[in-house]
Amino acid sequence: MSAIEDLKTTMARLRAPDGCPWDQEQTHASLVRCLIDEVSELIDTIDRNDSAHMREELGDVLIQIVFHARIEEEAGRFNFDDVAREINEKLVRRHPHVFGTGKLNTSEQVIAKWEEIKATEKKNGPVAKGVFKELPPRLPALMFAETIWKQIEKKSLPAEGIVDAAQVKALGAQLDEAMLGKMLFELAAAARAKGLDPEGALRLHATKVMSDVEARVQTGGQ
Repeated sequence: MSAIEDLKTTMARLRAPDGCPWDQEQTHASLVRCLIDEVSELIDTIDRNDSAHMREELGDVLIQIVFHARIEEEAGRFNFDDVAREINEKLVRRHPHVFGTGKLNTSEQVIAKWEEIKATEKKNGPVAKGVFKELPPRLPALMFAETIWKQIEKKSLPAEGIVDAAQVKALGAQLDEAMLGKMLFELAAAARAKGLDPEGALRLHATKVMSDVEARVQTGGQ
């Protein structure tokens, strides 16, 4: 039996009526914080280039996936194999230059093709509301803001007067990774000293930018 089959068997045993009381009580919702914590610990090993501990943290993230899939299997909706099969099919489908015909020579071409195929897939899925794609509600504020700006640029959405594009460009010309990290850290420290919530403040402003841009689109860009 493979290592992944061993892991699935262990999880089934923990969730069994005579298994572990804690594991039996867990739900998708109760496991969310565990998932966030485990992903954060994995990211920490990546940031530190700590391969010695990365394997352990990857395992901690993997068991969260196995756990959620087991809960769904018990409910008769899907299982771990269904999860693996679906993502494998998606990878093959979105890499026709590897698994089909045609050739792509650069990462930029690969990303463009990926987005093209993804857009085709979305036509068969739920209809998105508004001009921005659906974003995970728990996306960290920095990633949330970055994704909104990415969509504004990608779709050439009317953001004049809502976002100071000239200032964005000027800041971008000066920034490097070290300077960005320093500025973000000092802003977070200043917010802490002032009793402000930087995560919440950025999320609120990013949401306002998104709402203002959508309102402008609905009124014809005026």
